[in-house]
Amino acid sequence: MSKNAAELDEALTRAAEHGFEAGLVEDWSSAVDAEMMARLAALDLKSLPVRKRIRTAVLTRLAVLQPHKQAARRAALFLALPTHVVLALQLLSRTADAMWRAAGDTSTDFNWYTKRAILSAVYAATEIAWFGDDTPDVCKTAAFLDARIDNVMQYEKLKAGLRPACPITEKSSR
Repeated sequence: MSKNAAELDEALTRAAEHGFEAGLVEDWSSAVDAEMMARLAALDLKSLPVRKRIRTAVLTRLAVLQPHKQAARRAALFLALPTHVVLALQLLSRTADAMWRAAGDTSTDFNWYTKRAILSAVYAATEIAWFGDDTPDVCKTAAFLDARIDNVMQYEKLKAGLRPACPITEKSSR
């Protein structure tokens, strides 16, 4: 068992014993992200297209959670409460940022924010789909994720197609 896996088990145990207090859920999420990053670091992600890097990151995080699916479901329900929405968004954005960093993203402009916001939405929806997927190889979840990535790519193509049709012009000041 790797050090990160041991930390994950320890965080999960503490969280389960304490009824998923906010700080423990945060610790557990950080441990899951750390284990995800360790597993991703062992892969040759740079040889993959970006969409496959992101797909791999999402599925890797879910693989880390797989042995603890019931606990992950309980944590998600805890974070869905209105009183925990800020924490939920913070944890989701940390996870999306970790995934993009693992994928090699180096953006520092507005793209940094949009990439993470879009991936946060994709990951959250995929995790919900994963909760209902009882297939042994999570093939339904993978298909759901692929469809969401395709949706994002369609949006990006639409955006790119609109740029020439809607040029931004600067008004001259007189």
